[in-house]
Amino acid sequence: MGKGDLKSKKGKIFNKSYGKYRKKKKNQKYKKYKNI
Repeated sequence: MGKGDLKSKKGKIFNKSYGKYRKKKKNQKYKKYKNI
């Protein structure tokens, strides 16, 4: 779900920053990006 959404909206921009946050704060970042 998360990967599909990120690629659909701004996979390139989020992929770089998301990759780092995804490992540390998977839940917190997930909810923030899901809302946008």
